[in-house]
Amino acid sequence: MAIRDLIPWSRGDNLPAYRDDPFMAFRREMDRLFDDAFRGLEGGRLYSRLYGTTWPRVEVTDSEREICITAEMPGMDEKDIEITFDDGAMVLKGEKREDMESKDRRFSERYYGRFERRIPIGTEVQDNQIRAKFKNGVLQVTMPKTERAQSKVRRIPVEAEADANA
Repeated sequence: MAIRDLIPWSRGDNLPAYRDDPFMAFRREMDRLFDDAFRGLEGGRLYSRLYGTTWPRVEVTDSEREICITAEMPGMDEKDIEITFDDGAMVLKGEKREDMESKDRRFSERYYGRFERRIPIGTEVQDNQIRAKFKNGVLQVTMPKTERAQSKVRRIPVEAEADANA
């Protein structure tokens, strides 16, 4: 018997050693049950705590002259958001409060509570010229790059390799 035969999770159901083991069958059924249960909760809080989905969702664009970060925060006001630039990263903090009592709620996929996102920038920006705008639940932060960072960008041409069989 090889060592790999003793490791049940590295083998499939095709090996006979654990095929008739009731505990392994029970474990497989429980794993399947939990997989099925969490598969439909991708927007929910429990799924995000288990699998690391973050809120708010952000989009980062990087042009020659600036970096722009856009975050969707529906149902929030600008007074609920705090933005700081610390050690080469933009830190986005805030809190979304519930707008109704939860006693009548049967099901919710909405996010409530405090959040903090740290988004590394990866290039030099003019931190004294960072601007943030908030409109209709969308936050847009614009960070102009320094002259030094703009001059570092260099396009590398990609050449096609000649086919050896031709």
